[in-house]
Amino acid sequence: MWTLSAEETAAALPWGALVEALLQMFERERRGEAHASPRTSVALAAGGVMLLMPAADLRFAALKTVTVHAANAARGLPVVQCNVTLMDATTGTRLLAMDGNVLTARRTAALSLAGAIRAGRTGTARMLLIGAGVQARAHAEAFAQVWGIRRLEIHARTQANAEELARRMRSLDVDASAVADLAVAAKQADLIVAATSSQDPVVPPQVRPDATVIAVGAYRADMAEVPPELVRRSAVFVDTLEGARGEAGDLIRAGIDWSAVQAFCNASPAREGRPVLVKTVGHALWDLAAAQLAYANRQQWQQ
Repeated sequence: MWTLSAEETAAALPWGALVEALLQMFERERRGEAHASPRTSVALAAGGVMLLMPAADLRFAALKTVTVHAANAARGLPVVQCNVTLMDATTGTRLLAMDGNVLTARRTAALSLAGAIRAGRTGTARMLLIGAGVQARAHAEAFAQVWGIRRLEIHARTQANAEELARRMRSLDVDASAVADLAVAAKQADLIVAATSSQDPVVPPQVRPDATVIAVGAYRADMAEVPPELVRRSAVFVDTLEGARGEAGDLIRAGIDWSAVQAFCNASPAREGRPVLVKTVGHALWDLAAAQLAYANRQQWQQ
């Protein structure tokens, strides 16, 4: 079994190919050729928790193992540690182990792109990014490379962090800047991405009628990045209906009509004239898709 470092994991998951791998996984899910079991949570010592996320299709199986120890911050250790193992579904042979933190960041950003494509959106001129952490950086890089964004504005709770990310994106030839007035920026952007850990909405309710809003930060029912009034007037797309019903606080708070919500695997493009909301909460199938892509690229990282 090969083991990839964080740097090797990133190199094995190029943005464009990763988006395509996820789109293909949506189709396998739709055809009933891929499935995942519910996430298992195991309590650990010192208040820690271990999460197990298995998935399989006709050729491969993957297991994502995550441990979370809040006290590690005071120890100078990572709070979240994660790895993904890819196996042959027929024999169980272990094929590949990858850095799960890097894989998660990259597949989450690629999932936002794939979800937007399933919603009928294929590009943007002006992007507003709310947040400046790991997920925000991954989304900035992914949308810059795949959609070629021309203008990027970044708003974060700490202005210095927004400015630092803007400098990095300028080094990648993106016209990027940190902005303080979030409401004004939201009215001008045709793409808004929220990647924060906020428990209360951070996306302003007033956006362009053709705006695409992507929310990836809120992962519990008591968290929300998008205000209920914006959720209710948007065409809503989610990575999985089951996960969204239990974890998408943005949608739960809004009391939406779930019959109108489309999962990526069965989605039809949204009609014009209203905002599109893409909400993801994560799923083991997306980790499987990423691990398969990395394994397909093995000739590159074996050299």
